[in-house]
Amino acid sequence: MQSWQHILAITLTALGIVLGPGAAAAQSLPAGFVYLRDIDPSIIQDIHYAGSNNFMGRPLRGYGAGECVVKREVGVLLQHVQEELALQGLSLKMFDCYRPERAVADMVAWSRDGMETPAGKRYNPAFSKQDLFRLGYIAERSGHSTGAALDLTLVDLKADNSAVFDPGKTYGDCIANAGLRAPEGSVDMGTGYDCSDVKAHTSAKSITAAQRRWREKLVLLMARRGFVNYSKEWWHFSLPAAGGQAYDFPIKARRN
Repeated sequence: MQSWQHILAITLTALGIVLGPGAAAAQSLPAGFVYLRDIDPSIIQDIHYAGSNNFMGRPLRGYGAGECVVKREVGVLLQHVQEELALQGLSLKMFDCYRPERAVADMVAWSRDGMETPAGKRYNPAFSKQDLFRLGYIAERSGHSTGAALDLTLVDLKADNSAVFDPGKTYGDCIANAGLRAPEGSVDMGTGYDCSDVKAHTSAKSITAAQRRWREKLVLLMARRGFVNYSKEWWHFSLPAAGGQAYDFPIKARRN
């Protein structure tokens, strides 16, 4: 007797449907979403909200794995950006991609609990966290939940990027010199990722010429593929045409 898997394979073949190597992983995601690793495994990933290296100091709700999940069209465009960067000895590094709505709610609750923590002040050195909504650094609705928004940076593949975050170590805040900040294994953009400060505004004047060139390079590379930068966060980009419905499915480990 033929197994159901064999019968299914025969049926799909007859219909002209071929399951690629990423099909098993894609089955666990809503239609239109993919794991970025299935599009381009060369893009570096360091999903901060899946660990403790973030302003809350713990994994956010819904981040069951440190995987970048995006709309398929977003992933294809990122692959094109990566191909261009590879010719220059550079790479993209993803800090955050799709973000479940439950994680957004987790951020909102954190901002309103009235408790300031060392992790929070490292990312918000000049503001109280209750002011982050008013100042536009946290929103109750996030484009990340549509799968069309991204947080990312550039990596110089020729540099020593071996330093890793040590949760037991005391680091400088996000506007300190790069050698004092928590390591991110990337080029120096003038502030750390997720820094709620005017220095993190993409066109900030208080950064060096070299840092400004890196920011301008990132914005230009992404703009060529249709991505729009958020002016208060040099790392945040969105693809307006791919937006739409917000989702709340959890991020799970990608199946091989």
